[in-house]
Amino acid sequence: MYDILIKGGRIVTAADDTVGDVYVEGERIALIGSSLDMPAERVIDATGKLVLPGGVDPHTHLDMPFGGTTTCDDFTTGTVAAAFGGTTTIVDFCVQPPGQSFGAALDQHFARIERAKPVVDVGFHMAVTDLREGGTLADLARLPDEGITSFKLFMAYKGAIMVDDETLFRTMRVAAESGSLVMVHAENGDAIAVLVEDALRAGNTAPIFHALTRPPELEGEATNRAIQLAHVAGARLYVVHVSCTQAIEPIARARDAGWDVHGETCPQYLTIDRSFLERPDFEGAKFVYTPPPRPKEHQEPLWSALRSGVLSTVATDHGPFRFRDQKAMGRDDFSKIPNGPTVIEQRLQVVHELGVRGGRLSLNRMVELLSTNPARLFGLYPRKGTIAVGSDAD
Repeated sequence: MYDILIKGGRIVTAADDTVGDVYVEGERIALIGSSLDMPAERVIDATGKLVLPGGVDPHTHLDMPFGGTTTCDDFTTGTVAAAFGGTTTIVDFCVQPPGQSFGAALDQHFARIERAKPVVDVGFHMAVTDLREGGTLADLARLPDEGITSFKLFMAYKGAIMVDDETLFRTMRVAAESGSLVMVHAENGDAIAVLVEDALRAGNTAPIFHALTRPPELEGEATNRAIQLAHVAGARLYVVHVSCTQAIEPIARARDAGWDVHGETCPQYLTIDRSFLERPDFEGAKFVYTPPPRPKEHQEPLWSALRSGVLSTVATDHGPFRFRDQKAMGRDDFSKIPNGPTVIEQRLQVVHELGVRGGRLSLNRMVELLSTNPARLFGLYPRKGTIAVGSDAD
């Protein structure tokens, strides 16, 4: 804990872009001005450099069991990578195993953190999978009192963590009563299960069939269904990892109607297209995540939606698996390839290079997408997400 004076940098927030100085006492910003001359243990000359609020990544999966294995970044390695990439706060997922209470799931999740100390700030969402034999609606309603104010539900991964519409709708009603935010992984899991079964029966086992059995229309259908259910329930809705025009469109309609709906996309959908899954020698498995990479024509509509405000954030869905022994689990069956991208360190770089330097986004909009909006949506603003007196000096 020591004082820092950052001199002469270009201070960029979601609203402002000025040259000035920032004085930090301990962990908080104490003063912002020009030509500050404060005693400080460390003085940083930021002339010609950008001074940005730390990134807030509201979608990570560290040390998470999935598909018979576990993501290979824990809360040390994953948060070190985040910090190198300019992200100083993550909001990870505590996934309720079916049949287990929310309290027991939280205890297990905190134990994972104790095993590997994070180097950035960490918050949690609760991923709801079971309201019949595990958690109850009353337990769910109490989670905001424990600091868990966002609930994630999977409309995909049938037979594992997928929920039915009844569970989704009941959770939305509880969230509406408590003011919590509902997050959805929006794909039609029932239809996907049929397509996967058909592909495997026909002997189609290569990584490309991960994408071909999860067409954009099934993401669009589930996105619209979640939006309509949330509207009836009166709940706030956040659609994670939007990857295609079919999902952008219902979000745009809802926002035009004034509904409290937000969408996120991820760097991989802005840069990687479906052809990557066709790389030979099983290299395509490196690009298996869900939803899958889409044909390249979906990328510019995603950038346009980020620019116009239809989409509210860029997160990562960071959930890495080693190629040699984890991705290889699906060498003879694409449905057994663990799903997850490796992108927590590259988010700022991708959005700045292709968004700002590429002429698609302003610097202010970049800060809004990577820091301010996620901080606002998940109850962290103004402690996080901006450069202001009293805010954390991330």
